[in-house]
Amino acid sequence: MAKRNDILAWCDEVLQVGMFKDYAPNGLQVEGRAEVGKIATSVTASKAAVDFAAEQGADMLLVHHGMFWKSEPVTITGWKKVRIETLLQHQINMAGYHLPLDAHPVLGNNAQLADKLGWEIERQFGEQNLLNIGRLKTPQTLAEWLQHIAAALGRQPVAVGDMSREIKRIAWCTGGAQGFFQTTIDEGVDAYLTGEISESQFHLANETGVAFVSAGHHATERYGIRALGEAVAQHFELEVCHFDEDNPA
Repeated sequence: MAKRNDILAWCDEVLQVGMFKDYAPNGLQVEGRAEVGKIATSVTASKAAVDFAAEQGADMLLVHHGMFWKSEPVTITGWKKVRIETLLQHQINMAGYHLPLDAHPVLGNNAQLADKLGWEIERQFGEQNLLNIGRLKTPQTLAEWLQHIAAALGRQPVAVGDMSREIKRIAWCTGGAQGFFQTTIDEGVDAYLTGEISESQFHLANETGVAFVSAGHHATERYGIRALGEAVAQHFELEVCHFDEDNPA
């Protein structure tokens, strides 16, 4: 067993939470029991993830996407009430780490995705160091690269670009980071990968020649929270279990 507050303090320090300006609270969002023996992890604090944590007898649900966002109403009603009610009934702590988990150079979503897909990281850059630049270990055509991504992530990416173009130097940011496309174009990369695509990226990709790849918000952010949970479990000698949903978005 470990104290809840010790786990949260360790996560805050490792992820350097104080360095980030975020639009969601990082750390404890729903308070449960003071001691933790088992952690459940999930990308999002969905009802399914909360139910999984309860079924597994977890004392803490550790997520990337929590339940409180600056753009949402503050009232606890409807779906939010149901999730929180379940957490409180089972005394499960729910803690979320958003941008700090994206950016961590080892445990973060960007670093873990690069490891999963075999990319070489050169450096972090951009807003709050949320973007990464690197290289493919072996240059591939865009078509070949997409096949590799699909096989690794279990879903077919949406891509805009010349399928015969050779891809060497890439930039990426997991999740909903399509708005950073111009920033990566300015870096002279061959392709940019993120989780989502909006209407304007189609035109930018076609007009600049830089390929744009949308590989799924959930699919690109599966790995950071899992790595964080395993690191916490190892450091505090706790049990850990992971919940994954078949989320196409």
